[in-house]
Amino acid sequence: MKLLVVGGGGREHALIRKLKENPAVETVYCLPGNGGIARDAVCVPIGATEIDKIVAFAYENKVDFAVVAPDDPLVLGCVDALEGHGIPCFGPRANAAIIEGSKVFAKDLMKKYGIPTAAYETFDDMDAALAYLDSAPIPIVVKADGLALGKGVTVAATREEAREAVIEAMRDGKFGASGNRLVIEEFLTGPEVSVLAFTDGECVKPMVSSMDHKRALDGDEGPNTGGMGTIAPNPYYTDEIAEECMKTIFLPTIEAMKREGRPFKGCLYFGLMLTPKGPKVIEYNCRFGDPETQVVLPLLKSDLLTVMQATAAGKLKETPVEWYDGAACCVVVASGGYPVSYKKGYPITLPDSVAPDVYVAGAAEKDGELVTSGGRVLGVTATGKTLEEAIKKAYEKTAQVGFENAFYRKDVGARALAAKKV
Repeated sequence: MKLLVVGGGGREHALIRKLKENPAVETVYCLPGNGGIARDAVCVPIGATEIDKIVAFAYENKVDFAVVAPDDPLVLGCVDALEGHGIPCFGPRANAAIIEGSKVFAKDLMKKYGIPTAAYETFDDMDAALAYLDSAPIPIVVKADGLALGKGVTVAATREEAREAVIEAMRDGKFGASGNRLVIEEFLTGPEVSVLAFTDGECVKPMVSSMDHKRALDGDEGPNTGGMGTIAPNPYYTDEIAEECMKTIFLPTIEAMKREGRPFKGCLYFGLMLTPKGPKVIEYNCRFGDPETQVVLPLLKSDLLTVMQATAAGKLKETPVEWYDGAACCVVVASGGYPVSYKKGYPITLPDSVAPDVYVAGAAEKDGELVTSGGRVLGVTATGKTLEEAIKKAYEKTAQVGFENAFYRKDVGARALAAKKV
C-alpha cells in the first residue's frame, strides 16, 4: 500500500512510525514532512495547505489511503478534495472541521445541545467586548475565534490583561482574520485532561487520556506554547469520570454534529476541565493533538491503519481498538526563545541509540545532517510499566539529544505523579 500523510511535525512523525507497523505498507509519502521524518517517509516539498497540489500528487502517485493531520488543511477542505478524487481519507470534511475552525461555532453547538462548557459571550465589535470586560468577573479567558497555531487563547488574571488581549486581536490583528471575532468566557478551575477519540460519525472509541504541559517553563511558568511535554494516561481521569464524559460530552457531541448535517469522521480531540461541578469542555480540536499523539500512539496495541480505515469506512463499531497497559512520557526539546523568537540552523545531536524514540518536529536536513528549523524541535518519548518508569526513561534519553541553545522542562509528569500520591 501507498500512504500519504499531510503535515510536517512531531505528530506526523508519530503517525508515520505507527502506520509503518502494518506489513502491507510499502511507501509513506509525507507532505511536506521535515528532515527527521525523511528517515521514515518520502518527504515531498508540497505545503500542507496547497490542496490542489496535494490532490494532484496523491492521484498521480496512486495513493491508496491518506491521513490529513493538521488543522489548517482540514478546515480548508483537504479531505473533501481527496475523497472527491476517489482517495480514501482519515480526517473530517471541512463542514465538520469547523468544530475547531470556529470557537464561536463550537460554543454555540455546546449551548444548543446542552454539552457542559464554560459560560461565554461572543463579540465581533471591539468596543462592545471592552465594555463587557468593565464588569465581567476576573480572571477571564479571551479566545480568538479562528485558528491561531494554538496561541489564540489568553487566560487573563487582570482586567487590564484581558483588555490588552482584546485590543491585540481585534485592533492590532495579532491573529489576522482569526481574531476578528472573539469568545470571552468564564475562567474554570480544576485539572485539565486531553482525550483523543476515534469516531466514524456514529461510534466513539476514546484513546488513552493524557496531560499536556502548555507553559514554557518549569512550574507552569512562562508563556503558553504549543506544548512542552505530555504524559499518558492522566491520573485525574478515572473510570468513573470517563463514563460520565462518554454520556455527557463525547456521544452528545457526535450526535450534535450529525444533527447539524456535519457528521464527524476522524480524530476528535476533547480538551476537558474537571471542575468541581463535573467535566466541562474547554475546546475541541478536529485532529490528533501535538504532543499528545506522541504519548498516546506508543500505547496503541491495535493496528493504526486498520483502525483509521474502519473509521473512514464507517465500520469503527466492529473494529477492536486495544491498548497496552503502562504509561508514556514525552519531553519536548525546544529552541531557546521559543515561543516568542528563536534562531535556526543549529546542528542536532541525535544518537542512533535513541533515534527510534525521538519524534522530529522542527528540523531540516543540511549537508547530510539535521539542523534546527522550528521552535519545538524534538519530542523524546518513552514508555514504561509505570508512569515513574516512563518519565525516568524519557529524561535519560532527553539527556542524550540536543543542540546549541536548546531547553526543555525538567518537570514533565511531576504534577501527574503528585496526583497519583493523593
